[in-house]
Amino acid sequence: MEIWFIIVVTLCVAALFRSISDVFISSSTKKAKKLPPGPPSIPIIGNLLLIQKSFAQLEPILQNLKLKYGPLVALRIGSRPAIFIADRSLAHHALIEKGAIFSDRPGVVPISRFLSSNQKNINSSSYGPTWRLLRRNLTSEILNPSRVKSYTHARKWVLNNLLIHLNRRSSGNMVVPVIKDFQYAMFCLLVLMCFGDKLEEEKIKEIEEVERELLMNITKFNILNFFPKLGPIIFHKRWKLLTQIRQRQEDVIIPLIKARREFIKSKKQSTKSEAEAEIVVAYIDTLLDLELPEDGKRRLSDSELVTLCNEFLNAGTDTTSTALQWIMANLVKYPTIQTKLYDEISGIMGPPEFNSFEREISEKDLQGMNYLKAVVLEGLRLHPPGHFVLPHKVTEDVELNGYLVPKEATVNFMVAEIGRDPTVWEQPMEFKPERFIRDGDGKGYELVDTDITGSKEIKMMPFGVGRRMCPGMGLALLHMEYFLANLVWNFEWIAIEGDEVDMSEKQEFTVIMEKPLQAKLKPRSVPK
Repeated sequence: MEIWFIIVVTLCVAALFRSISDVFISSSTKKAKKLPPGPPSIPIIGNLLLIQKSFAQLEPILQNLKLKYGPLVALRIGSRPAIFIADRSLAHHALIEKGAIFSDRPGVVPISRFLSSNQKNINSSSYGPTWRLLRRNLTSEILNPSRVKSYTHARKWVLNNLLIHLNRRSSGNMVVPVIKDFQYAMFCLLVLMCFGDKLEEEKIKEIEEVERELLMNITKFNILNFFPKLGPIIFHKRWKLLTQIRQRQEDVIIPLIKARREFIKSKKQSTKSEAEAEIVVAYIDTLLDLELPEDGKRRLSDSELVTLCNEFLNAGTDTTSTALQWIMANLVKYPTIQTKLYDEISGIMGPPEFNSFEREISEKDLQGMNYLKAVVLEGLRLHPPGHFVLPHKVTEDVELNGYLVPKEATVNFMVAEIGRDPTVWEQPMEFKPERFIRDGDGKGYELVDTDITGSKEIKMMPFGVGRRMCPGMGLALLHMEYFLANLVWNFEWIAIEGDEVDMSEKQEFTVIMEKPLQAKLKPRSVPK
């Protein structure tokens, strides 16, 4: 007991001195400008008592604070203030007009540092040369239109497997729980893009198992962040579990990296005609020769390559599958919208062929489907998979709306609040794709209000805005449109009688449906 008492007292005293130091250091600055308003905080622990159970409670708390203090709120959840922005104009001012100041990331907590190989990935890297290198590589080598087009075969293979699977479950009046099917389809596609399109399905499932194991256990490790030095000792079982999970990831993924490295080496030694036989470039291929500018221009280690592969797989799996589930839930809840969407698709494609999935709606076909695009945009506006973008950090003192945002402060943007702003969107909590279209004088629909990059103004920001905007936005939109169009074209999605679609939200890795969607599927094709 004496040892525990000494530990607790030492931590409290250290935190107290840190808090006092922060006050003295910034006192002269605060005299000129005040911090944004917020609830009173207690020394050392700040506003942590507001969040007694979990950070999943944070959003409703902030919604109440917004009513009292306005769209700019400051909380103390650590040694530095955390600023929350729920206004689109303030978000535009910060992320676009003063983008360079707001583009850094806060220092990561110990678990994130361990899992990100000390911030050697795009999401958590500081705003600097390493971040620019990694992001530029992803956007230019993998996410450019010609490269995305090269993965057409992989998309078609994944879609065909999904449709066959759903068709089997559409018979016999079966109920289909869709989210797991969506997650697996998205994961398969990203694995093929990451490691090459020659992987067997058994290997894909093995990769999914080790990736999902971490996501399912991540909350167990949060306590380690509060005791960065002593955590591995005090909570040694949890630390051991974390290291074991990471080791299993490396045991599965590093052999794939080594195999791909040997494959690339052999291609370089082959004749030109033989080398051209391999068309598809995988994400891992683009990482093998990168040199870190801030670390002596050394190449990435195998462990750092695993980290970047994890980021690629996880960033696009749950977000896209979650968005698809929310959109499909609204189509089940509002069958007239589903019918309108099917009419647009079948007007371009004709009816689907009976008992065959060889014919698909291709990326080229999607170009003329503006109501489809409106449905996807409305789903992202009303149900963004992440209700906050990843935290930003300011690199210098800056004024925002007449208040001081001090250097090193963490800044968070409330994505869902901005996309549901009643001053911008009429009946913002209603699912209305018509917000994004107008009649095109007998030529179908024309899109309106489609810029979601926020460059001129922000009306919604499901992918973030500015320099730290999600680089995979174009790929995510393509995947959502492609899979949604083919799913609605081939099946009618029907609500279960007596089981109303529940739109309640639940915070997990993304903001998911508290009660996952279940539906009955009716094939639209009929025998000739």
